[in-house]
Amino acid sequence: MAAEIVNSKDGLDEDVIDPAFALHRGGKMAVQATVPVRDAEELSLAYTPGVAKICSAIARQPELVADYTWKSQVVAVVTDGSAVLGLGDIGPEASLPVMEGKSILFKQFGGVDAFPVALDCRETDEIVETVARLAPSFGGVNLEDIAAPRCFEIEAKLKERLDVPVFHDDQHGTAIVTLAALRNAALLTGRPLGELRTVISGAGAAGFAIAKILVEAGIGDIVVCDRKGVVSRDRDDLTDVKRELAQFTNKEGRTGSLGSVMAGADVFIGVSGGTVPEEAVATLAKDSFVFAMANPNPEIHPDVASKYAAVVATGRSDYPNQINNVLAFPGVFAGALQVRATDITEGMKLAAAEALAAVVSEELSADCVIPSPFDERVAPAVTSAVAAAARAEGVARR
Repeated sequence: MAAEIVNSKDGLDEDVIDPAFALHRGGKMAVQATVPVRDAEELSLAYTPGVAKICSAIARQPELVADYTWKSQVVAVVTDGSAVLGLGDIGPEASLPVMEGKSILFKQFGGVDAFPVALDCRETDEIVETVARLAPSFGGVNLEDIAAPRCFEIEAKLKERLDVPVFHDDQHGTAIVTLAALRNAALLTGRPLGELRTVISGAGAAGFAIAKILVEAGIGDIVVCDRKGVVSRDRDDLTDVKRELAQFTNKEGRTGSLGSVMAGADVFIGVSGGTVPEEAVATLAKDSFVFAMANPNPEIHPDVASKYAAVVATGRSDYPNQINNVLAFPGVFAGALQVRATDITEGMKLAAAEALAAVVSEELSADCVIPSPFDERVAPAVTSAVAAAARAEGVARR
């Protein structure tokens, strides 16, 4: 596709040639009919009078909506535009290109239809009420790019109100892929997960979810740091979310800075941004793992991390072992929708991580502890594992 010339608005006099604008013109997705309407007979079946039979049947048996509409096959991708990628609070309209992008990734990588919903509201209860009123149209809700701590409250309240899966991808997608990569890194180096001392830099949405899933997976020694240092029970400046985090991490009661707790740690996981000094990286344990996932600039540059770590992963696509949420969320929702699950449980997330790790278990190397997003084995493996876990946990309706 030819590049498009876009007038610069940043104070420069010259025009900018940017193919991204050409690709995005007119949007990246459209609604497409799945049935033909070529003559009067087909019109009468697709719309009136034929459609009235379907409406009446659903009115009598509401569960039929999953069989005779798109509800069981479509996910709402919901945002308020308050924490968009690395751009921050840019508002609902500016978030739409990302929500469209997320929607096409659902389709491309999981065969799941998705619809972007950008909301012009910021109050937690207002967002919850709006999504709850929209929910009859969708088989699942993917929360996206909503700032913490509001994202935690919105997810929790929607899970209480709705009988369809609700999933905040910035939390759980990141956590699933991180656990999968960590499982394989431990397998590659012959170390049990339970013996790994882990430090997480970042106590926001992703950091919280990663810590939680690692505890569920059996990693008992986890310390999480925010900008002020270790999240510990004795701090009096913690938010409600960080107080909860302190209850299930940092069992040894460590205090101090990020650098101080990195000394001797087996795993560093970065979801915070900023830069970790090389001298702190050098204090990690022998054969450590560095997952520095800030984008575009990781907390520890891969070239620095590789001097000291046995396995290095980032959020970038130009280095090996990309921790990319697209490895998780399409298959997670595909599996949940396949069995018409009412929830996405911790067991389903663990099953997704195990299945994702297993995709490359026979070809492990320091540069391959996680599959490529374009590995065609990923979505079927995750879908199958999530569907089976949903049945095992009693949240499947078929």
